[in-house]
Amino acid sequence: MWRAMDQARPPYVTLNPRPKRKALGWFFIVLGVLGLVLPFLQGFLFLALGVFVLRDQHLWAANRWAWVEGRWPGMVSRIEALEASTAARFAGWGAGLRRAIGRG
Repeated sequence: MWRAMDQARPPYVTLNPRPKRKALGWFFIVLGVLGLVLPFLQGFLFLALGVFVLRDQHLWAANRWAWVEGRWPGMVSRIEALEASTAARFAGWGAGLRRAIGRG
């Protein structure tokens, strides 16, 4: 199983380290580990979300995300499209807010 995961390594990974994103990703990883033990948290969901957030922060997370992409390519493309549209929406809101307060 691990050998198959290692073969799914992405050909080229650009790491973009950001402290806030790393903290958020590790927070989700910790919630995921707690969720594996506690019955009221969805552990696998938080682990997957943590790997998603950390995929451009750490090489190991990029390798695991590449494995997930090989396993469920349709879901990964929809998730990444949702992330892009959400980032564009937040950027638009930020620009509008800066205009509203006179700083943009």
